[in-house]
Amino acid sequence: MGDKHYPDGILLGRARVPGLDQPRVVTVRGGDIVDITAKGMATVRDVAESGRAAEHVRNASGTVLGSADTILANSVAANLDPSRPSLLSPIDLQAIKASGVTFVVSLLERVIEEQARGDKSRADALRGEILDLIGTDLSELVPGSETAMKVKAALIEKGVWSQYLEVGIGPDAEIFTKGQPMSSVGYGAEVGLHPVSSWNNPEPEVALLVTSKGDIIGATLGNDVNLRDVEGRSALLLGKAKDNNASASLGPFVRLFDGDFTLESIKQSEIALRVVGEDGFVLEGHSSMSQISRTPESLVAATIGGHHQYPDGLVLYLGTMFAPVQDRGGVGKGFTHKLGDVVSISTSELGTLSNRVNLSTKCPPWTYGASHLLRDLAKADLL
Repeated sequence: MGDKHYPDGILLGRARVPGLDQPRVVTVRGGDIVDITAKGMATVRDVAESGRAAEHVRNASGTVLGSADTILANSVAANLDPSRPSLLSPIDLQAIKASGVTFVVSLLERVIEEQARGDKSRADALRGEILDLIGTDLSELVPGSETAMKVKAALIEKGVWSQYLEVGIGPDAEIFTKGQPMSSVGYGAEVGLHPVSSWNNPEPEVALLVTSKGDIIGATLGNDVNLRDVEGRSALLLGKAKDNNASASLGPFVRLFDGDFTLESIKQSEIALRVVGEDGFVLEGHSSMSQISRTPESLVAATIGGHHQYPDGLVLYLGTMFAPVQDRGGVGKGFTHKLGDVVSISTSELGTLSNRVNLSTKCPPWTYGASHLLRDLAKADLL
């Protein structure tokens, strides 16, 4: 990838083009962003549902909008020139779903740390007790398995069971609605924090593009912006913690699966996170998709199937193992965002997704929904 913010491969996205009401479907060719919008293929949903998404994007005729580097630079909110093209979220009519507590290793480590209350020797003892019980490495623990149920029983006996552990190692995955179709923001946009929150963090994740038939056809990067204090008060506040204006970021592009890039590539991805604050604070971390406890296929199956259909397909955030704890603003206070933070999430397979943190009430309001898109497409005779 080098210094590029986008990878090689078959890329699918959306752009705002001056003089046109409706978002345009785009790809990247030879370092340029190309508008491939066509009648019947005028939305990312239509391309995804065609059954030949990669082939269509690879071969579709189009118009060059400009260099990818120039358009990405113009997509950064602080630099946005509305008279020039800029990127949008790479999805449109798809449902925006997310899965939580999908990395058992980090989940159980947090429980152990909480119970040990900072006492390393006690943490080591707790870890040893659990490992003695299950006879295996926690990273090999399969949620819902007989071994996982033994761990559950042991943790209940120790008084440390919680609803998060239930979805972390129990039989059922946590799947929730992150946002409404058309509500996600893309590369360079501001991401929003609800103003009631004083403890929050980014959640760097891979997100899968899934068709209405349940086929996984591509992937992108996502920031599942999280309000730790709100959700921490009650899991029933998950909607308030997760679904706010500009709180779902995706991009820069969906990379479609082909012979070289597959779901297996995603399973081996290394995700890097970098947060740079206006106060000079820098936070860096990374997570490995190889440590995910539930397979991407099982998370998709928990989302879509005979029990639940999505006629326009969906995008599914796969969860994160990274919970930032680096102190900011004082010893023992841990990490929380400050306004102006720039969050960058990167993988060699999917590029870099960067966004600046603001309050949801200060981010541009979400005003362009599915009805607006369909009306504009009809007016342009693109349906």
